[in-house]
Amino acid sequence: MKYTQGKYLILKKTAVAHEIYSFIVECPEVAKVAVSGQFVHIRTGSFTLRRPISICGIDRNKGTIRIVFEVRGEGTAEISKLNEGSLIDMLAPLGHGFTVNPDFKKVVLIGGGIGTPPMLPLAEAYGEKAVAISGFRSAEAVILQDDFKKTGAETILCTDNGSLGIHGFVTQPFAEIASKGYIDAVYACGPMPMLKGIAKICKENNIFCEISLEERMACGIGACLGCACRTVRNDEEYFAHVCKDGPVFNAEEVLW
Repeated sequence: MKYTQGKYLILKKTAVAHEIYSFIVECPEVAKVAVSGQFVHIRTGSFTLRRPISICGIDRNKGTIRIVFEVRGEGTAEISKLNEGSLIDMLAPLGHGFTVNPDFKKVVLIGGGIGTPPMLPLAEAYGEKAVAISGFRSAEAVILQDDFKKTGAETILCTDNGSLGIHGFVTQPFAEIASKGYIDAVYACGPMPMLKGIAKICKENNIFCEISLEERMACGIGACLGCACRTVRNDEEYFAHVCKDGPVFNAEEVLW
């Protein structure tokens, strides 16, 4: 795993929804090696621990990456106060990313809430081969739908309260698509109950599935045990590090 630590220039800051922000960061050495599904670890203010944020976009030509994050506590609140022209202290890129196969003819990308941003680089990679299903609490929390449409992917939107798109969870339209077959792969990121439901549907329909787990991380490089999760490989159970062995795992490896 090749990563760097440095202070990088924020080129653009956008508020994409209430308490949700998008940063475009100039970091050529990170953009050069980053892949879909990896994350950055950000230091801010006087906080000792960094905050992990998924990579939402990679532009190798411009030497930039994009991150989209929600204010969930004091740490992310401090990050949200950074502006265009500010320097952001990042350790990046970190983690094990998604498997992208150009031979796949149809893939389904499923994002729940702030788990939606890491699906965007996959949509850009697969284009019209992808169906992007996004789920949010309400219309006010919806993000990135125009970005997904620009990739050529088919978009399906769900909200818990029915204020926009399909009234219900992302598992509902996904189960309907899965029942029709012809899916090469499923990629998902979001709350654990959502991922568990998606993994179950994929197993029942024999569909290759990779999921990105959301966990609290201390070091971000596998040196501590703060983000351990139960997994199985070669019929043996072991504790993997979400930050280093993941955050992306084959869904069949995770012990739910």
